[in-house]
Amino acid sequence: MTAGCTPSSGTPAQARTPSSTASASASASGPTPGVMTLFKNPGFNFNGLLALGGSGYGAAEVGEVLTAVNTINKAGVSAQTYSETFKELGDELMETPEGSKPGTQTTRFRALRAAQYYGQALFFVLGSDDPGSEEQLYKAGRGAWDKFCGLCDPAPVTANIPYGKTPLPVWFFRPDDSGERRPTVILTNGSDGQNVDMWTYGVAAALERGWNALVYDGPGQGQLLFVDHVVFTPRWETVVTPLVNWLAARSDVDTGKIALTGLSMAGNLAPRAAAFENRIAALVAMPGVLAPWLGFPPQIREILTPNKEETNDIWNKEVVPELPPSVAATMKKRIEPFSVPAMLDAREGKMFTDFYTPAKLIESLDITSVVGRIKMPTLVLDYDYEQFYPGQPRQMFDKLTAPKDYVKLTTATGAQLHCSPMAPQQHCEVVFDWLQEKLSGS
Repeated sequence: MTAGCTPSSGTPAQARTPSSTASASASASGPTPGVMTLFKNPGFNFNGLLALGGSGYGAAEVGEVLTAVNTINKAGVSAQTYSETFKELGDELMETPEGSKPGTQTTRFRALRAAQYYGQALFFVLGSDDPGSEEQLYKAGRGAWDKFCGLCDPAPVTANIPYGKTPLPVWFFRPDDSGERRPTVILTNGSDGQNVDMWTYGVAAALERGWNALVYDGPGQGQLLFVDHVVFTPRWETVVTPLVNWLAARSDVDTGKIALTGLSMAGNLAPRAAAFENRIAALVAMPGVLAPWLGFPPQIREILTPNKEETNDIWNKEVVPELPPSVAATMKKRIEPFSVPAMLDAREGKMFTDFYTPAKLIESLDITSVVGRIKMPTLVLDYDYEQFYPGQPRQMFDKLTAPKDYVKLTTATGAQLHCSPMAPQQHCEVVFDWLQEKLSGS
């Protein structure tokens, strides 16, 4: 998260959120009433709310985010102004303040906030004037994250776990270096999230409760996508099993209490892995996602036919020429984790020409037929105004045969929208209270 996030219906930039002409003082019955509307455009607003929500765990500063929002609104909201403003904020935080000698903790949390702001800039860079800077911008955010991690006490254990031809980078956080055997949560990111989002949606909460937490980049994510050019796999158990093997070899991991969570589109990936990896003791889907392909607008899904040539002919001759620039940028962003050629074309400012191949890969992520294999206790989260996978969390819950619970986070406490961007602390309270209950007697 950003956790995986472009809307599921309407145009790719709109979905079930206020229209792009919505008033900044949205009605109290809308998804983001009043001050919750930072930008009139719901796509930019959602990302801004994610940044703001990170403040509770030190992964943003309210004043910094709101100042950036004001700057962007004053300049005119666009991918260019959004990306440029947040990148400059990240750059500023990575520099030593003039006339100051910041202590370790100051430097540490400035780096964490910088990682957040670089991630915000990265999300929209393909629609900016400099799409070719995407990898460089990712590396800036990764550098900020690694600096933050290096200043943690204790610093997370880092490793590269074998996976195909490209190892998985991992960060293993512990409350202390005593070596005590502890419950451990494997935190799985979504289709466009960054490591800093895992801090907000699990690491900090785990450490506060005396748990270990493992953060990793899988195929289609972080380093594996932006640098190593490895796209998503529909067999996520091949990703999680090496992680469990690595954890099981450690003396500071209680191997009977390894939990797995999946945020955003990873509400599909984590359940897929858990269906085949029986050493997972508890599973949390945030939200439950059976079919990521259904998260695309119907008019986009209709392009896909059984024939590759026919599909790409429709895409290139009928669809692409009619795409508004903002929608074209959104499609580039949505497709890049599933197609290296699409990502490289986008970095050159071009639209990808092969729609069929990534579409078929996304379609193959459907886990409807394997959910019944899940055996461990499972929590499925849902959200008021879930704008990306509406209805799917309940459908997953109904198909589960394992011990299960369903929780819907609501507007009553400001936890609405996909992944509760305004309430990550509340989100973590629900998840970790449930995990502690389910694993206390394991």
